[in-house]
Amino acid sequence: MPDTNFDPDVQRVAQLLADAARRVILPYFRTASLQADNKLAQGFDPVTEADRAAERAMREILARERPHDAILGEEFGAKAGTSGLTWVLDPIDGTRGFISGTPTWGVLIAVSDAAGPFYGLIDQPYTGERFEGTPTAASLTGPHGQMSLKTMSARDLSQAIVFTTFPEVGETADSDGFHMVARQAKLTRYGMDCYAYALLALGQVDLVIEAGLAAYDIQAPIAVVQAAGGIVTDWQGGPAHHGGRALAAANPQIHAQALEILKAY
Repeated sequence: MPDTNFDPDVQRVAQLLADAARRVILPYFRTASLQADNKLAQGFDPVTEADRAAERAMREILARERPHDAILGEEFGAKAGTSGLTWVLDPIDGTRGFISGTPTWGVLIAVSDAAGPFYGLIDQPYTGERFEGTPTAASLTGPHGQMSLKTMSARDLSQAIVFTTFPEVGETADSDGFHMVARQAKLTRYGMDCYAYALLALGQVDLVIEAGLAAYDIQAPIAVVQAAGGIVTDWQGGPAHHGGRALAAANPQIHAQALEILKAY
């Protein structure tokens, strides 16, 4: 049944945040002057001024519009609140794709309570697509107008399309688990970051399997996918909103097939 307690002001403010992030980020995209700093001493985890500026812009709006809510952001950490609600922000999910010029990164905005995320937004500023999940509906607003989101109907794992971001997935056990599922699927694709979850909600793919996630990577996708009729858990079937491993599935049947394999890892 619809959640009659959902506060429409959450949706209003989330749209303001996404609009602000778009305005800030797009002037940086596909520009020769874009510079990326590395967050890691070993390896490569890029961050750009677009990431930082977008999160600052969103935090400024929240300070004005929702001052009593908490915030958890990738670039500037946690801010305490008193309302029981937390805004979970990833200003550019997929910065590697962003600096490479691919349009598969996105702005992630989620709102969570003690039980986890109940509202989520995946925004792709360059393509003009905004995927939104509320307790009552899931929708896509984009170049062709607005449409409802509905995940794919059940089909066997042997017919499934599976996404993950990195071929190595995470640690050795993570990689082994993912590839065990992928070997049984029809098609595997890589490198989509948050856009993979958007396509899952749109009914284009069956599974997204990832590991090594932070809370800000997964909370908005959880809300969008679940609002569209899908399921998101960890690899043991429990909550995934704190990060770590995630299994996002279009329906209970394909989720059960993939989970049966992943539980062993």
